[in-house]
Amino acid sequence: MASAASAQTADETPPVEATTAEADGSLTTTARSDENIVITGTRVARDGYQAPTPLTVLTREDIENSSPTNNIADFVNQLPSLAGSTRPSNSRLNLSSGQAGINALNLRNLGEVRTLVLLDGRRSVASTITGLVDVNTIPQLLVERVEVVTGGASATYGSDAVGGVVNFILDKKFEGLKLQADSGITTHGDGFNYSLGLAGGTSFAGGRGHVIVSGEIAHRDGIFEVDRDWNATGYVRIQNPAYSATTNSSVPQFLIRRQVGPTNSTPGSIILNSLGGTANRLRGIYFGPGGSVNQFQYGDLTFPAANGSAPPTLTQGGDWQVNDSGRRIGLDAEDDRRSLFGRISFDVADGVTLFAEASYNWQEVLFNAGPNLASTTSTPSLANVGAGSAGASTLAGDNAFLIQALGAQRLAGITAVTIGTTAVDLPFRAANNVREVQRYVIGAEGEFSLFDKPARWDVYGQYGRADLREQLRNIMHTQRTAQAVDAVFSVPGNTSSPIVCRVNADANPNNNDPNCVPLNRLGIGVANPAAIDYILGDPYRDEVVEQIVTGANLSFTPFATWGGDVSVAIGGEYREEKIKGFVPAEFQPAITPNPAGGVTTLNAWSVGNYLPTNGKYDVKEAYLETVVPLGLGLEFNGAVRATDYSSSGYVTTWRLGATWQPIDDIRLRVTRSHDIRAPNLNELFQAGSSNTDAVRNPFFPGSGPLGNTYGASISYSATATGNPNLRPEKADSWNVGAVFSPRFLPGFSASVDYFRIEMEDVIDFLTAQNIVDRCFEGVQEYCDAIIQDPNNAARILLRNQPFNFASKLVRGVDFEASYRRSLDSIFQGADGNIALRGVATRYIDNITDTGIPGVVPLNTVGFNGGQYSTPKWIYRFSATYDTDSFAITGVARGVSAGKYLAGVIECQTDCPVSTTQFPTYDDIDIKGAFYVDLNLTAKFDALGRGDGEFFLNITNLLDADPILLPETGLAANSTYSDLLGRAFRAGIRLRFR
Repeated sequence: MASAASAQTADETPPVEATTAEADGSLTTTARSDENIVITGTRVARDGYQAPTPLTVLTREDIENSSPTNNIADFVNQLPSLAGSTRPSNSRLNLSSGQAGINALNLRNLGEVRTLVLLDGRRSVASTITGLVDVNTIPQLLVERVEVVTGGASATYGSDAVGGVVNFILDKKFEGLKLQADSGITTHGDGFNYSLGLAGGTSFAGGRGHVIVSGEIAHRDGIFEVDRDWNATGYVRIQNPAYSATTNSSVPQFLIRRQVGPTNSTPGSIILNSLGGTANRLRGIYFGPGGSVNQFQYGDLTFPAANGSAPPTLTQGGDWQVNDSGRRIGLDAEDDRRSLFGRISFDVADGVTLFAEASYNWQEVLFNAGPNLASTTSTPSLANVGAGSAGASTLAGDNAFLIQALGAQRLAGITAVTIGTTAVDLPFRAANNVREVQRYVIGAEGEFSLFDKPARWDVYGQYGRADLREQLRNIMHTQRTAQAVDAVFSVPGNTSSPIVCRVNADANPNNNDPNCVPLNRLGIGVANPAAIDYILGDPYRDEVVEQIVTGANLSFTPFATWGGDVSVAIGGEYREEKIKGFVPAEFQPAITPNPAGGVTTLNAWSVGNYLPTNGKYDVKEAYLETVVPLGLGLEFNGAVRATDYSSSGYVTTWRLGATWQPIDDIRLRVTRSHDIRAPNLNELFQAGSSNTDAVRNPFFPGSGPLGNTYGASISYSATATGNPNLRPEKADSWNVGAVFSPRFLPGFSASVDYFRIEMEDVIDFLTAQNIVDRCFEGVQEYCDAIIQDPNNAARILLRNQPFNFASKLVRGVDFEASYRRSLDSIFQGADGNIALRGVATRYIDNITDTGIPGVVPLNTVGFNGGQYSTPKWIYRFSATYDTDSFAITGVARGVSAGKYLAGVIECQTDCPVSTTQFPTYDDIDIKGAFYVDLNLTAKFDALGRGDGEFFLNITNLLDADPILLPETGLAANSTYSDLLGRAFRAGIRLRFR
């Protein structure tokens, strides 16, 4: 990780050629030994220019010495400037969005959609409808370096560059043959993976032509269960039974405890409530292997109280470990990737080169998204019994399987029971996404003389296409499940008669379903496989995302001032983005009018009720960028871009920057920019995607719209649609910093940069919990957005749409330092080089203001509660000792400790009133994470014709635990910590020239 914008060569480096410009808009890393090596993300192709925008560069050597996996995204994401990125570990539950398995980059935790990812300075087609470029599609073996511009760059590169730009630069002049093969596994014996890559390049026609090709195959075994010790501690938030909003609000509402587990479901079902006879006399009976009957032992601390009218949802002690939902969930995705890339170029004349590129990427991801917990109700008139419990089903008192399990005498007087289950007999829900991404580029580039100075140009046309199959596996069909669970004896009262579905035994012939097979949910190993096949399906959506881009760029020097040559870059671009979707009718939800206004989406499946999305927009852009030397070490940089969107109108972006180098040792820099992000295809045209989960019910216990009708938590199905009237988001950014490269300490360089990004008209959705909380606070429009599911009275339906209603502020300070020297220059006669590098970011603010009356904006910095929170400190330090025969690299990385969630008030006594925005907890301290990685490389001569390396990479050398969170399920922060534990990867690299 070279220090920002410049890295100083060691004194012993031999002279090399001067910097040369590339058509990707960057400068190649070459300068004489007594000059700084400069790499920049500007489009101005000018030798030796140092842009005012902070820039971090990852070289091929850095990647090979430190990369923790065979995917370059995992290495890039270790940069502290990237926070909250989408990775397979934290996208595992994105079932309906199609993002499961994606590797997308997120600068400043502004959201991946606000980070522009480029390949050789050009856009790439997205791998999702949300516009995310999957880094998996980058040809890994040919990456020469990665440039990370940490500042607004819309004026230079266009929309989406609000947080910055990540530009992957390929080695387009590669000569020879390169082979890499590696394999890895975790210390727990799982997560086996391998990859094989081959790349070659050669010149032809006397050096006028050049061709490069690469191909890669990669596989990773999925880890579909969590058997790690850290996930078996029962570290959970539980509501304080002593708390009451009316009689005892001085104690914290929530307690953080160990050995806490869910009580509202078990692998083979537990009875939560019963109607008829003595109220709830069957509560706590749960069913084990073969249908065995057991009594659940509640601990001393439960919520709600075990003897109350509502069933407990959590318990401390007792049988807290019976629920297995936190163990039967995926820890890592199964991932298969194939990729091909080729490029050919030919000098057709002096200063004119034609080129063409083609790439194809295929990826399939399979992930265990956890047990089938979706609610089903076999008796709609009794559906509210025990509502809100995960995996809850209401069984009538004459249910045949219930009678078989408990006996008619024990059920005397019982009209219905509600059970909760993690459905161990059913296969897990899975996300099974397949992506095919193609990209084709043709163009020309070259150099000519203009105003007696070199001028560089390029023109290109590009077509990208992503064919997406977003498929879910083993998803419950709501109606079929309700029919299968509602099983009765074919002859009423005769327990020896066959068990059938009630719909086929009642007096109504119109509701018969000859395919219905009764499903027994009362036990482990009791379900009929035919019933499982009947209730489960595999919803999917096919989508084709297409991108067409044409562009032209010219960089030249029209004149000079007293300070030196004035450089100018101009260019234009046309881009078209479109989406076309297809969903079979059986997987589409029913759309009906909503009495409260709008429409209601009725879902046939527990998850994956897709609607096809169709739409397109185009954009025309032109830009101007200039560098003006002003003398006395001062240079001005300015850029402006005019952009016209067919969907959202005209906008202007600009950037002003300056660098001042009063002496060779110090360079000061500042930039001010106005950037935009236009709404993407998903935000504009999404026809409707739904997710099913649960929200905390702030009305419980009590009255109100969701009071005693529902329990402490409520299952919901939310449908999100696009909004074609969205406007572009706007951002104003400041970057102020300094680079220190002292001559008295050769090889050392350090930088510090302050950044501030303020956004308005931010496109955002309200979360399901936001909608429910706002309703609880008395805002009627949010209560109107909530209706009871007419097919399942235990569930609510929500509808959501994006709007330009939020503002956002992000601030922080970046620190970078590097020191590289030969040991001989320090200790005469010593062999090898040392390289020390450190990168850290202190985040100050990440504040989103929704503008909703009564909703206080919260700063999420300093909170380690999940993907949308940002730790105060993210850091990475590395040390490398490199010789001609071996190299050793050690890495220390991590995040600082913090609090659980923004807005939480910590107190033990004399607490303020707990609210939905500011709940009270007795303890909210969350540990940070510290990991040590080690990379060992042995170098050897490859058959006298090339270079070879054996390498061993050990990630999380100390086998440190992830950041634990007080939550049920997978209780760890999957964004900022390592879930897998110590992992080993060994391999070989061969390069023949």
